[in-house]
Amino acid sequence: MTRLAVLRSAPPTAWFGLLVLTVVALLALFAPFAAPYGEREVVAGPFEVWSESHWLGTDNLGRDMLSRLIWGARNTIGMALLTTMIAFVVGAATGLLAGTVGGWADRLLAWIVDVIMAMPSLILALLLISIFGASTAMLIGIIAAIEATRVFRLSRAVAMNITVMEYLDAARLRGESLPSILWREVLPNASAPLVAEFGLRFCFVFLFVSSLSFLGLGIQPPTADWGSMVRDNATLITYGDVTPLLPAAAIALVTVSVNLVVDWVLHRSSGLKD
Repeated sequence: MTRLAVLRSAPPTAWFGLLVLTVVALLALFAPFAAPYGEREVVAGPFEVWSESHWLGTDNLGRDMLSRLIWGARNTIGMALLTTMIAFVVGAATGLLAGTVGGWADRLLAWIVDVIMAMPSLILALLLISIFGASTAMLIGIIAAIEATRVFRLSRAVAMNITVMEYLDAARLRGESLPSILWREVLPNASAPLVAEFGLRFCFVFLFVSSLSFLGLGIQPPTADWGSMVRDNATLITYGDVTPLLPAAAIALVTVSVNLVVDWVLHRSSGLKD
């Protein structure tokens, strides 16, 4: 089945998720052209109402909310995607290796991961940020290290199920090296759950970054970020203004869209029929 045919067979929910993610991705990529104003540009007074000049009003410093939403898509989603990719590469590589090799290396890595996962992720992140600082690079490293443990657990379990298969024994009898076994035998058969895990892990990281930014420990101002935008404009909720809910709605919309696409991918990879 061609890729076009696969897309045509997608359910309406998957189409909705793909449409939302495509629009958000285009806005994030072309933020300098799509945003009416600059990311940090003060264009009016604080908390201006919605108007023709500022479609979604202004924030607590007089910056255009629509522009900040568009720039925030680039910063929030970009950081979450980069963090997820790092966590996924590290966690999947070590998990597949540990599950395939077994022995003391597997037990040692599993013990380290169990110790890290025993601590609540948010509390651990707050502790590490207070020690090492809240710079962007440090934030990416801390969240990636925490989330890599979750990817490790899944990939290790998948690899352990694959190692008992006969085709893996045949590869070992042929004298294939460990890298060859991992690349040609284990990884292709583990791709379906790992692809689904990538989408779900992105959602967790995305919400994690937004939560830290809401607490003032994530992406630092004046960089636009959806989580910090909710915090900066929360005062307006007292007056019945829905402006602070716009970045929160954007976070929810992206999260739901990713989950809808992941559900479709899982359904296809499982081989189940409608």
